[in-house]
Amino acid sequence: MEITQTTTATRNAPAAAPRWAVDATELRKSFGAVSAVDGVTLQVRPGEIVAFLGPNGAGKTTTIDMMLGLSQPDSGAVRVFGESPRAAISHGLVSAVLQTGGLLKDITVRETLDLTASLFADTRPIAEVMQRAGIAEIGDRLVGLCSGGQQQRLRFAMALLSDPGLLILDEPTTGMDVEGRRSFWSAIRADAARGRTVLFATHYLDEADEYADRIVLMSRGRIVADGTTAEIKNLVSGRIVHATLPGADPVAIAALPGVEEVEVKGDRIAVHTKDSDAVARHLLTQTEARDLEITAQNLESVFLALTSEGDKS
Repeated sequence: MEITQTTTATRNAPAAAPRWAVDATELRKSFGAVSAVDGVTLQVRPGEIVAFLGPNGAGKTTTIDMMLGLSQPDSGAVRVFGESPRAAISHGLVSAVLQTGGLLKDITVRETLDLTASLFADTRPIAEVMQRAGIAEIGDRLVGLCSGGQQQRLRFAMALLSDPGLLILDEPTTGMDVEGRRSFWSAIRADAARGRTVLFATHYLDEADEYADRIVLMSRGRIVADGTTAEIKNLVSGRIVHATLPGADPVAIAALPGVEEVEVKGDRIAVHTKDSDAVARHLLTQTEARDLEITAQNLESVFLALTSEGDKS
């Protein structure tokens, strides 16, 4: 049976929607001598899909905890749709899909959703959220017998019940296979198209590259980059020259002007350089290189460069 979505994803949003879905200003949080979050200011517009990236210990989870009201900042303030985080949650404006916890293993998937729905005055139909989360076929399965990916989808369905304006995801596709991840993000994009705001933390940089409208990169408690994927990639200069070159001499290539790094994998080389024209000219005229390609920096190389710089500060 086909289920029709009759209301927008922002059904619970205030009638006079504020400018920001998330408005965090100068957030600071320390644990003893460790400064986990050090002056984070972040505004997220309604309907944006924002990837929250950073290495372990960067401060992402602590920042998310403050957005959810699970932790109070030492200083600074955060508002969600103009309300305090706890008030926004109590009004059904925000839901979260966390990486672990929150599930009872000895009840079924459908019973879990029934229990969660009982906590709200008004929810989306359970059959609808199960279908949208891709778990319609396992409603009678015990949660403890579900795979890690299926449990993540159940958490997603639980988050959709209140039809929140803001959905916060912490490593949402952990345990999912490639097809499961693709299906999950298709559902997220469909929700965002109806007006839902999505903020997600992930270690899968390809997910951020492909699905986020905007990337916020943290390192050592601070935001070190904020922009579209293209803008983030442009923060690191240079390009990468790829070529097939059996028996390549990486030392000789590394000595060329502008070359920063040379990677050799079998017969393929990747040359990170600030002067891709000079490298390409050398490879084509002075070596037997073939199948040459010149590409911009990928998100992984930018991530490593910016977070390494942050580690030195």
